[in-house]
Amino acid sequence: MTETVDLATTPGTTTARAVGTFSADGPLEPLEIARRVVGPRDVRIDIRFCGICHSDIHFARGEWGRVPYPAVPGHEIAGVVAEVGAEVEGFAPGDRVGVGCMVNSCRECENCRDGKEQYCLAGNTQTYGSVDRDGTVTYGGYSDHVVVDQDFVLRIPDGLELDAAAPLLCAGITTYSPLRHWDAGPGKRVAVVGLGGLGHLAVKIAKALGAEVTVLSQSLRKQEAGLALGADGYFATSDDATFDELAGRFDLIVNTVSAKLDIGRFLGLLRTDGALVNVGAPPEPLPVPAFALLLQRRTFAGSAIGSIAETQEMLDFCAEHGITAEIERISADQVNEAWERVLASDVRYRFVIDNATLPAAG
Repeated sequence: MTETVDLATTPGTTTARAVGTFSADGPLEPLEIARRVVGPRDVRIDIRFCGICHSDIHFARGEWGRVPYPAVPGHEIAGVVAEVGAEVEGFAPGDRVGVGCMVNSCRECENCRDGKEQYCLAGNTQTYGSVDRDGTVTYGGYSDHVVVDQDFVLRIPDGLELDAAAPLLCAGITTYSPLRHWDAGPGKRVAVVGLGGLGHLAVKIAKALGAEVTVLSQSLRKQEAGLALGADGYFATSDDATFDELAGRFDLIVNTVSAKLDIGRFLGLLRTDGALVNVGAPPEPLPVPAFALLLQRRTFAGSAIGSIAETQEMLDFCAEHGITAEIERISADQVNEAWERVLASDVRYRFVIDNATLPAAG
């Protein structure tokens, strides 16, 4: 099901240059979108770079439900503050900042009051494809600027380059949060399924936390690269011997793959009380055999991004440990090609759009 949104500028809005799509099967193309003007608590950010996440593709192609077209994705946003509202505290023009996967929440539910607004019981306001507090549809970072409530703006430490830091706003926090929640660290054995945009950061972060890290990938094609990123071991899941050799080994497995896997086989790699945490988001269900959980008190769980406070903690941790994404920087006119390459797993490891190259709408 699709819904078309009127792009005409209305009172209280300004226009922004963007790249987006008007349908599930249409190409990405230049267009203009409406952004609200800066309110008292708002921060206007000139977007310098935006990472390309597989979620952008799932969303724009309607694989996760109804889409308010035109769709302008992008939730790995890095830029510079251009303007602040009269009531804004802690941000000023020129500050290096970022925006991740959400730009608002209800602020009232139990989870929001507990600092877990990513799990807002009313549903947080996503950076794109949601309806914000003023009734406008949110558009993402494939655009020249964004206006965000100050409570959902992150500081990017000076030690991180903006382009390589952009993917931390989704891929970084998506992997950092479960690693912290399930206590990855010294003495823990952690496996990372998949060595893509999320997986390569999971390896770096888990290693910096002090865990022993193993990559589980379909083949050994990226083995050398995975070991160079800090992995202690690398195994091919296409080889049945892998599941025999590693049976009962891991305390934690973080599955970053957005595709259907044989979850039962991966559960067999966990120790007693181990956890398999899904952060990839395939559109199809993942069947879970009950006995693979019951017999060793294993856990199959999910995790979605992190709170604003945890995301800031992650950025500061990455700055302290020199962690950024491995990126391929592209111009805005290469986005369609980049999406095809993401689907073909032909990127090491994250595409980042240089937003200075955004064209004017035709």
